[in-house]
Parts: sequence; structure tokens; C-alpha cells
Amino acid sequence: MQSRLRRLEELQFDNAYARLPDAFHRRLAPTPFTAPSYLVSFNAEAAALLDLDPKEAERPDFIDYFTGRRRLPGSDPVAMVYAGHQFGVYVSQLGDGRAILLGEVRNQRGEKWDLHLKGAGLTPFSRDGDGRAVLRSTIREYLCGEAMHGLGIPTTRALCIIGSEEKVWRESIETGAMLVRLSPTHVRFGSFEVFYYRRQFEHLARLAEYVIGEHFPHLAGRSNRYAELFADVVAWTARLIARWQAVGFAHGVMNTDNMSILGLTLDYGPFGFMDEYDPGFICNHSDHHGRYAFDRQPYIALWNLSCLAQALLPLAAEEPLKEALRTYEPTFKREYDELMRGKLGLREERPDDDALVADLLALMHASRVDYTTFFRALAGFSTQPGAANETLRDFFLDREGFDRWASRYRDRLLGEGSDDPERQERMKRVNPKYVLRNYLAQQAIGLATEKQDYTEIDRLLTLLRDPYAEQPEMEHYAGPPPDWGKRIAVSCSS
Repeated sequence: MQSRLRRLEELQFDNAYARLPDAFHRRLAPTPFTAPSYLVSFNAEAAALLDLDPKEAERPDFIDYFTGRRRLPGSDPVAMVYAGHQFGVYVSQLGDGRAILLGEVRNQRGEKWDLHLKGAGLTPFSRDGDGRAVLRSTIREYLCGEAMHGLGIPTTRALCIIGSEEKVWRESIETGAMLVRLSPTHVRFGSFEVFYYRRQFEHLARLAEYVIGEHFPHLAGRSNRYAELFADVVAWTARLIARWQAVGFAHGVMNTDNMSILGLTLDYGPFGFMDEYDPGFICNHSDHHGRYAFDRQPYIALWNLSCLAQALLPLAAEEPLKEALRTYEPTFKREYDELMRGKLGLREERPDDDALVADLLALMHASRVDYTTFFRALAGFSTQPGAANETLRDFFLDREGFDRWASRYRDRLLGEGSDDPERQERMKRVNPKYVLRNYLAQQAIGLATEKQDYTEIDRLLTLLRDPYAEQPEMEHYAGPPPDWGKRIAVSCSS
């Protein structure tokens, strides 16, 4: 059945989170900009999730609905309460310090989507912040949500960016912006931690029942439902991190308040897709000790899950929670191994697969090989007798080392009867040609902030929706960054 497109006033709100007790949130409206505002970019594909007619973005009052000047009929704006472990240290109260949940829209397919406004102004949880976001950070999150979705990785998405002439101070003076983020939920690990550490166990149970009712209905009424809920979260998180690792993505701030209860990529602050392969890649220049380095992400996710398990102890027995935690590593490895076999074009599981992958990555690290470009090029590997695979050899300083690996790889492919043309097509479907490299985002940010030119944002949005396809007119977006784009520093400041 085709969904009927709706006007803004016709969105179907079902604000279950706002109906929770006051301990879960604070009711307040967004604070409008004090300076003129304007639409920077609109995501029609995200609008389809809400059954929203994309023509609504052309209305003069569209901006008013998403900057606090007008309230969407049926919405019930709240700032959400949560806590969390930040860089390993528990912070007792965080909450939405710059964001407000406008409401939960249920579409005609029965799906529910949070409308979450980032940069909405001061809330009771702003601490020393100003409650605003800046255009730079909203562009990065807007683009990366769509990039991750295009890669098939669970993520929040965004409806639009609204810019303003309002001045905001970060490391320097920047212009303010608001981002309308979409997600099935914004409940985080830290949403449970806050009630555990406050010893408000009745609220902890109420939150668990809310999450089960909205997102895990198959668990409703089961005697061991809280432990089973946790087991599902463990599995979803393990698979998410495996997908990050396989595509070369680093989150940058894997605090427990940035971990989604649904295994979604949440809160794009400092992040980065690796250019040159480096297992110790740190994308956040504020991460001085490398806690959230690329190769530590699997361990950190497990550590974060252990924090969530502790928060659930008043609801579930300790041993089932521990048993669920023990499933994390095998679930992660199974998913990661399968993804890496796919990237190598392998269809069968063999005992030496781990060594084949690890040895290739070691060669790539030693030669500073571009991660995305190489795996895309690897699809062209020839198993024909005498084929030297010169194009691939040229990625490596240690060409003889690559030759030895290539001989093993050829034998492995031939051992399962690989057909080069068919394998090439399979590999292109799992090895992206395009990712949101930092320099690409920076180019779009530069044009937007310096020249008020937003066309590059929309161009990248279109490109990243289909990252596996050959897009000849976009060929210049593929490949490693120029020299100036290799060491772009990204911090927590947004």
C-alpha cells in the first residue's frame, strides 16, 4: 500500500516517551534563533520515513516548526534525562543539553521515528554549555548519517539542517545551526545508568518496560525479559561494531551516553573513515590516550555493555547478564569474519581465513595503503596463470610481500572455484567506492561557512546514498585524499 504524503500539521504523533513520569525528562520548548535562519539542506529520503510531503520544505513556515517558533500539532517537546561513563568516568547527570525530543511520529507502515532537534537551546541539562550546535558539526552529522545508511550500517538519520546568522562561540566564533535528527529511539545505555546510580529502581523497571513495549514486543510478559532484552542489545551492538571495523569507521566518542539501546550509530561528534590503514587510528584529537582508537572499539563496546549490565542488576539475575556478555566476542567475531570474507570475495569459511586477513592488513599498515581504495581495487584481482596484478602490487612498498600474500589468496580463491567476473561483481557490492572522508566533509563545510554555498552538501548526500555504485560523474570523489586533507583534526567541540 502506498503511503499518503502528509503536511506538517498532519504528522501522526504518538509520544510514548513524553508520557513517562517527569523523572525521565523535562518539558520545554526549543529556543528560537535570535538572528535570521534559513534552510541549508533537506533530505527527501528521510522525509519519506515520516510520510512527509517533500514539498512541505518549500513552505515559508517550515523553518518555524523546526526552530521553536511554532509547535508541530500533536508534538510534546521534552529534554531527555540520562547519565553515562565519559572516557571511562561516570558522570551522574548528562541529559539533552543542546537537544529536545519534539515527539515521536508513527508512519503508515507502523514505524515510529523520534524527531530530535539538536541545537535547540538551553535545557536544564546544559551544564556550562550554550545549548546550540554549529553549522560545521551539523553538516558532518547530516552527511554521515546518510553515508552510514548507504553502507547498510544501522544509524540515526536527519531530516534537514537549518542555519542561522546567530553567533556561537567554540574554539572561535561560528554560526549556529539546528539539525532535525530521526531515530527509532534516543534511549541510550546511559538512560538506564542514571536510574541505577540514583537507586530509582522503579524508574529503571519502567524504562525497561517502555523499551520492550516499543522495540522488543516479543519479550513482553516473559519472566526473564530483562536479561533477554540485554542479550538482544549485546548481539545488536556486537554486529554494529563489526560493521564499523569492516568499513574502517571510527566513532571517536564511545561513551555510554552515546551508545544506542537499539545498536544504532548515535551522536556523530568526532568521527572518521580511515584513509591510510592504521589499526591505532584516533579520529578525535581530544582523545589524548587513545581510549577510542579504531582497534579498541570492539573492547570498548564490551566495556560499555558491562556498564549496562551493571545498571540492570536490580531487574535481572547476575548470571544471565554475564552469560549474555560472554556472547559478545563470538558474535562480533562471527559477524566481522563474515564481512571480511565478503570483502575478499570468499564464499566459504576456512581455518586459515584469520591469518589471510591479518597478514593483508599488516602489509597495508606497513605501506600506509588506503583502506577503502585498496579493497575496491581488490575486486579486480586476477586468478589467471601468470597474472601479476600490477595495479594492486603498486599499492605496496613491499611488493614481494604482497606477491607472497597474493599467491596464497589466489590458491584460496581457486580452491573454492572462484570465477573472476562473478566474484568481482560480488566484491563491488560490499566494498564501497565512496565514503565520507574527512576532507570531503571539510570541503562542504568550507563552502557553507565561508561562501554560504550549500550545493556541495546536497551533492555529497546524493553520492553517499549509493556508495557501491560506479558513478562516473562523481569519480573525483573516489580515491585517497589530497595531501592537505590527510591530517584534518576533529574534536569534541560542536
